[in-house]
Amino acid sequence: MKRIEIVYEDEDCLVINKEAGLPVQGGHGAAVNLDALLAASREPRPLLVHRLDRDTSGLVLTAKSPAAAAFFSKAFAGKTVRKRYLAVCRRGKDAGTDETGVIAISLEQNGVLKDAVTHFRRLATADGFALLQLELGTGRMHQIRRHLAQKNLPVIGDRKYGDFTLNKTLRREAGIKQMLLHAARLTLTLRNGRTLDLSAPLPPYFTSALLALGLGD
Repeated sequence: MKRIEIVYEDEDCLVINKEAGLPVQGGHGAAVNLDALLAASREPRPLLVHRLDRDTSGLVLTAKSPAAAAFFSKAFAGKTVRKRYLAVCRRGKDAGTDETGVIAISLEQNGVLKDAVTHFRRLATADGFALLQLELGTGRMHQIRRHLAQKNLPVIGDRKYGDFTLNKTLRREAGIKQMLLHAARLTLTLRNGRTLDLSAPLPPYFTSALLALGLGD
């Protein structure tokens, strides 16, 4: 059984640092998933409130009761929860070089075009690569990955929207096998009114990739 790393727990919620490669929910080829692991290890089973992609690592919040789930779901829907990510991207010659900015490109979801907003801040650059901090203004499926790809800044290791040739080269020459997208920070208000501000450290493979690409110390 995969290990569930608990970052925070109280009477209402359980926050987990999900490892890359672990689906949040079951589906085709996803018999081992976070939801099933929680069901096997906790009684009653914590309830999922939001999602992360299979290959994205980082913070996932679950609720311990239907009442808590309703409260947190309303907070996510009302955009009062701050979710910040770190991503390493390819940085082409024609890509934007702004240090901060907003990507506001509508994305199709379930056959409907919907507004989508991603805020970004450039933390570091190296030859052909950039480390970005990103914050979601909306929560569309694969939003960060799709937005960055549309801006010619595909996430390194992204097997759906990424630069497949570069991914193959980095896998062979630098040993970079995972997608470099991490849900690093989560800030929200709890039911008791207290503000919860959590961070999850980068996985070792992410830190190693930063060094290999000249983006880390």
